[in-house]
Amino acid sequence: MTFSSYPEIKTFRLEHMAEASKDHFRINKLHDEIYKQVILLALENTEKEFGPPPCPFSFFVTGSAGRSEQSVWSDQDHGLIYLCHSTEAQSYFLELGNEISKGLFESGYPYCDGGVMASNPLWCKSISEWEKQLSSWLEESSWESIRYLLIFLDARTLFGEKGNVNALKKQIFQMADHNHLRIKFLNNTMHYKKGINVLGRLLPETYGQHAGSLNIKEIGLFPYVNALRLMALKENLLETSTLSRLESMSETASSALGKDLYKQEFLKLLKYRLQLCDQTDYDSGHYLSLKGLTKEQTRELKDMIKHGAALFAAVRKLLEKEDSYGAK
Repeated sequence: MTFSSYPEIKTFRLEHMAEASKDHFRINKLHDEIYKQVILLALENTEKEFGPPPCPFSFFVTGSAGRSEQSVWSDQDHGLIYLCHSTEAQSYFLELGNEISKGLFESGYPYCDGGVMASNPLWCKSISEWEKQLSSWLEESSWESIRYLLIFLDARTLFGEKGNVNALKKQIFQMADHNHLRIKFLNNTMHYKKGINVLGRLLPETYGQHAGSLNIKEIGLFPYVNALRLMALKENLLETSTLSRLESMSETASSALGKDLYKQEFLKLLKYRLQLCDQTDYDSGHYLSLKGLTKEQTRELKDMIKHGAALFAAVRKLLEKEDSYGAK
């Protein structure tokens, strides 16, 4: 399968999305295939103008793409790592990153509002520059730099050299472990919307175009995502998806937190998002209208939200206990 233009790839995406959107794993496999086709075409276009890449490189995705947790619509979150360090290499790979970003946009993926794209010098670096950048973020450990590190922890190689991303993640694990930073990672993820009030009622948006709907991404999914990312950091796990992180936890952590229930509830949340959210566009794909839910669906949704909050609270307790004992 080869494509000669990004609009062709967009057409392919539209033709296959309806069928793929019936299943969480199929839709993420489709997103990966579309990304790879965009990268191949972007590489071909870049080579026509600037020649072949000056050295091996890795293209990685992060965010929901890195975690293989995309829905029908997904924005761009990605970066580049290249092995040679020179001004010429930087110029070449920024051109490639820009072409990939443009290609993804033309194929139906909005640009990242936060600029987490290979067209941004912050996310397109030689491996030696990435090592320095990660060290700088870890040493600075400000709210913003910790946020960048959390983003990188979800990175997954989609094209090119496989080992670079994992080597850089191990650097994060080592420095976070030795510099007592896990509590800062925790603090960066503690603020999220509450989905249920003290009376046990769901809390939908009260005004705007999504009034009467619940942001299932922030309220439902994020507590699970953030909790299991923190556990991946604690246990030095290279896995990126929330489900694979849950499966890879040590027996000690699994017994402390539980596993099967959270796996079941997270999968159900992903299913609810695909089947019940309005998938008109990227923004609406995160909102679930409460009006059309049955009593059983409402009860299940409450349970999923409660269990996510309980999981995050359990992880928070583990990390705060570790911090109070001065663990390194």
